Amino acid sequence: MKHKKIKLTAFTLAVTVLLAMVLTACGSESSTQTNAPVSSNTSNTALPTSITDVYGRTVELPEEINNTICLGAGALRMVCYAQGEDKVIGVEEAEHQQTLAKAYNYLNYDKFKDLPIVGQGGAGGNIPYEEEIIKVNPDVIIAAYTQQEADKLQAKTGIPVVCVSYNGIFDPTMDQSLELIGTLLGKQERCKEVIDYMQAAKQDLNNRTKDIPDDQKPTVFSGAVSFRGGHGIEGTYAQFPPFVAINAKNVVDETGKDGSLIIDKEKILTWNPDIIFLDPNNMHLVRDDYKDNADFYHSLKAVQDGKVYTQIAYNWYTTNVEVAIADAYYAGTIIYPEQFKDINIVEKANDIFVHMLGDKAEHYYQDLVDGQLGFGELKIEE
Repeated sequence: MKHKKIKLTAFTLAVTVLLAMVLTACGSESSTQTNAPVSSNTSNTALPTSITDVYGRTVELPEEINNTICLGAGALRMVCYAQGEDKVIGVEEAEHQQTLAKAYNYLNYDKFKDLPIVGQGGAGGNIPYEEEIIKVNPDVIIAAYTQQEADKLQAKTGIPVVCVSYNGIFDPTMDQSLELIGTLLGKQERCKEVIDYMQAAKQDLNNRTKDIPDDQKPTVFSGAVSFRGGHGIEGTYAQFPPFVAINAKNVVDETGKDGSLIIDKEKILTWNPDIIFLDPNNMHLVRDDYKDNADFYHSLKAVQDGKVYTQIAYNWYTTNVEVAIADAYYAGTIIYPEQFKDINIVEKANDIFVHMLGDKAEHYYQDLVDGQLGFGELKIEE
């Protein structure tokens, strides 16, 4: 009898302990669910209390970020890459004009055209409209501003300003900026997709061309480039990013410079590149010059051989990264046809545009073609 009593007591104790453990676990789960802040972010990662931007500024953040405005060159474009355009509640003046050459604007114009104007931007410089910003009262401002401009705007509006930045196609600062935007808008997974896609494109372009000896590469030149306005053939670019991406032999690199510049036409004739790429946006300037200087153009080897091609302008309020990547692939198909023989440029351009800007971009390349801005051969005398 005593033995049975001991067994019963032990059994009762075990049941009691087990029940207590279950109740404790349930209580803990309930407490966690009740006390956890509700976030509008679409990611499982909680919003931090502060964030460090591209300048190393520590910016305190609100408990939730439901909306934003974007100021400065490239900020809104990167938010569109992150598919965060639905969180944008104010835009700069230029976004009220639809521009085919600015893909993010062209594809999201129906939304942007009705939003309040909160800054000047564009060629007018970084001029925030502080009173309008205070009226729309965004949870955070994403700005491609200088550190001083950001500090001033944050002090005047009382709204956190997080700085982002990038320059060119494959800029590590862009990766950092997209990571910041992903955290702010709850788009971490989407931003990682974009970063991974760009890195894969960079590696693919390099792998196709890195082992080609220089003496087996044709010489190339990019003209009619736009910077601070349109230019004729003399407007060019040293260390031209689409050429750099495919290790092309750009004659302008001999200048030792980096970036856009005006080159004397006689120097172009001295270089006499094998292949010339021109921006179709500025062909009217090239053809106007042709009327007065036909002999110069007919003396160029590329013109004689019919090797003049389009290069879609990618710099419009800084770099349209998706267009620049497509430019690199197209240039690859022309300069190195064997290494790029598997590339159908129309299919590739569509793939790039959709990966960078979403399904709404599936017809963007055709819109460029319809606007006389697609890839193809050019006739200067037309």
